[in-house]
Amino acid sequence: MDCIKTADISKEGVDDRIDERSIVILLAEDDPGYQKLTRRALKKGNIQNHLYVVNNGEEALDYLLHRGRYKDPATSPRPDLLLLDLNMPRIDGRQVLERMCADPDLRRIAVVVLTTSRQEEEDIIRSYDLGCNSFITEPVDMGQFTKIVRALEQYWFVLVALPQGQD
Repeated sequence: MDCIKTADISKEGVDDRIDERSIVILLAEDDPGYQKLTRRALKKGNIQNHLYVVNNGEEALDYLLHRGRYKDPATSPRPDLLLLDLNMPRIDGRQVLERMCADPDLRRIAVVVLTTSRQEEEDIIRSYDLGCNSFITEPVDMGQFTKIVRALEQYWFVLVALPQGQD
């Protein structure tokens, strides 16, 4: 079996796998530095995307459930992918996962946990038990972080078939 490296996937391959609509990514991250790094990494990618950012778990749930300032699906579209930090104020990422797992519609959203969690093994097991699709420890190095985000983009939006959202 041949191994496909993300660098081997051409722009034509991306176009063949992605329809005309933009990809919607929701980033739930309280650290402005990681927000900025994620934005920068996604801008360098080959896939047209719209990144929406929330600063804590409470905002993430409001966005996902279309509550408060996120009530309008036109300005807060259903994400194709949620990049979720575990350690956020108010409601943490674990609680967001619990709520998503309990909702038949929300649990179809692909979730990648991106965290600097120090309780890694316990958090990994619990996150997968609650329905996350991938668990990645955020590197401190900007170059490595950019590589990870671009690899996620290629994997989730080129190789994997995701369910279409319903808003």
